[in-house]
Amino acid sequence: MSYITAHVLDATAGVPARGVEIQLLTPDGEQLATGITDDDGRVGDLGPETLEPGAYRVTFGTGDYFTARGQQSFHPVVTVDFTVQAGEKHYHIPLLLSPFAYSTYRGS
Repeated sequence: MSYITAHVLDATAGVPARGVEIQLLTPDGEQLATGITDDDGRVGDLGPETLEPGAYRVTFGTGDYFTARGQQSFHPVVTVDFTVQAGEKHYHIPLLLSPFAYSTYRGS
């Protein structure tokens, strides 16, 4: 398992969101890693084995996901900014998604 993982669930359809592009970025936009959610809506390998403490950003390509499903959506991209603390072993970033709303939290 990588240091950063993510999971996307489509709350409207009640299924994992397969095929969502996810990017791991520095706050100034430097791309560190990319991934595409699998059949279970997960990216289990997003980036390096460790990150230096500090601020990072994960973006989810939600607009493309809904377009591929033939649905309109409000958020073309969902951006989650988070802070890596020294000594932490893993960060999991789940996203619960619908065409017009989303929620996220620090997973385990």
